[in-house]
Amino acid sequence: MESNYSQYIRNIELDRDSVPSFSEYPFNLPAVKNLDKLTFHPKVTFIIGENGSGKSTILESIAVAYGFNAEGGTKNFNFSSRATHSDLSSYIKVVKGTKRPQTGFFLRAESFYNFASNIDDLDADLPEEMRLIKSYGGRSLHEQSHGESFFAVFQNRFSGKGIYILDEPEAALSPSRQMSMLTRMHELVREDCQFIIATHSPIIMAYPHAWIYEIREGFDQVKYEDTEHYQAMSSFLNNKQKMLNILLE
Repeated sequence: MESNYSQYIRNIELDRDSVPSFSEYPFNLPAVKNLDKLTFHPKVTFIIGENGSGKSTILESIAVAYGFNAEGGTKNFNFSSRATHSDLSSYIKVVKGTKRPQTGFFLRAESFYNFASNIDDLDADLPEEMRLIKSYGGRSLHEQSHGESFFAVFQNRFSGKGIYILDEPEAALSPSRQMSMLTRMHELVREDCQFIIATHSPIIMAYPHAWIYEIREGFDQVKYEDTEHYQAMSSFLNNKQKMLNILLE
């Protein structure tokens, strides 16, 4: 399946000639050092890989190059609690399609607390009828559990004709909530949305017909059943006692 010219993000390209050194961070990461061009599914693309492979770094660079705040939120958010993001986005070209999204969101698990705090800070100076939290369900994200606040964003802030870049959304979600996330994703895909997601969750990456890129030496497109995540989880659940004997001997 080729990318669709009308999708919001068709692909990214790394300006390899401008990279100062592929032996320095972040260019020495497996996700970056062999990157030339990465094409996305018009609906759902997953990026998976081991910790340290660079999947969050590459996702952040896509989001920032597209215009999102490095710590998450919509394009209207510009808060920064710590300037820890890499400069990879300066070397990434985002190739857009012919359609423009009406909305979008960059959700990253590691800075979600800062995002929720920024909403509370901004709302403190606004009259009730104008408060941002109304778009997130009306209740402070800090007054909910981590999982509840994550899901409040999916349920209330995400809407049709949007581009959504999600970094490890399963971090705060129980297995049943991850299944609910699949349902919500499917509703939004039917409403002309595009998702690019970095995840470790075999549940979330089971979304049908999605493209899955597994970071090894570079980006390898793989089938769901061939992912290390699926195989490890399947082996454990189908052979629990045997696996425990091996792991705990």
